[in-house]
Amino acid sequence: MTKIQAAIVGASGYSGEELVRLLLRHPNCELKIITSRQHDGQHIEEVFPRFAGHNLKFSAPDVKRIAAECDVAFLALPHGLAAEFAKPLVEAGVVAIDISADFRIKNTAKYKEYYKTDHPAPDMLARAVYGLPERYRKQIVQADLIACPGCYPTSSILPTAPLLAAKLVLPEDIIISSMSGVTGAGRKVDLAYLFPECNESLRAYAPVKHRHLPEIEQELAAAAGMPEVAINFVPHLVPVNRGINSTIFLKAAPGCTLDKITAAYHDAYAAEPFVRVLAPGKQADTKYVIMTNVCEISYTLDEHTGRVIVTSAIDNLTKGASGQAVQCMNIRFGNCETDGLL
Repeated sequence: MTKIQAAIVGASGYSGEELVRLLLRHPNCELKIITSRQHDGQHIEEVFPRFAGHNLKFSAPDVKRIAAECDVAFLALPHGLAAEFAKPLVEAGVVAIDISADFRIKNTAKYKEYYKTDHPAPDMLARAVYGLPERYRKQIVQADLIACPGCYPTSSILPTAPLLAAKLVLPEDIIISSMSGVTGAGRKVDLAYLFPECNESLRAYAPVKHRHLPEIEQELAAAAGMPEVAINFVPHLVPVNRGINSTIFLKAAPGCTLDKITAAYHDAYAAEPFVRVLAPGKQADTKYVIMTNVCEISYTLDEHTGRVIVTSAIDNLTKGASGQAVQCMNIRFGNCETDGLL
């Protein structure tokens, strides 16, 4: 086993805090550096009392120090900012695992359309590997820049890709309706996410052109073997802290049967440690995946409408962000893929 020295750049947000939780218990990783400009100089227990007793102090991000002391750097930063650190870190020989959206979307025009700015490092896109282990494990092994999927894309791609690849569903008329806990918006002060606004409330938002849409479409097109697909994606905010539940409506292809769907999921995920495919009739439930790196998948075939209806459940901060990033680190450095995640 390789002993890994790690840094978290932007460790004071929800994903950063989750990374701290996972790496502090990781048997083959030492968390050396945690950065935050806001909390520079503070001991970790001053910001996160749950980590009392650990000798860690926040510092301002310093690429030279990270390069000198660490093998891997997790970038838990807002989009646009992560790229500023990814390029010099990779050039210095540090593996960069980015949790932001900076390197997920390969099409720079799409990035500009959805993020309203030019891509901050287009010359790095070709070397970035999409960090969804169940689909890109072989590429992750060789990667020095890993772009971890978003939480909504993870909950959408894992259930849908095997059915598209097996030609059991059509690559058009796909509808995804997702519900997310409030931590999905990040740790920020915003009226829409205050407790009185969220509690006892359930609402859709960004039903057209949500920022995760091009990422989902990019990966579903790849699974279908097509240049492009167009889908409807409608996210909802629900009054829970963590978790995403997605319901995916797919048009069954001719000859699609429940047995063939079962076989496709078995072929794709029987050996995967973090995908749990439920028996037909059971439903994916966030209750059983919170604080884990597991994606739960359930499915049924509605013969009345000719649709395959799939549901998935993940923890948006773990399998949807930090846990998946740790899974990618384990793969990249040749350690047991489940280290720190069980």
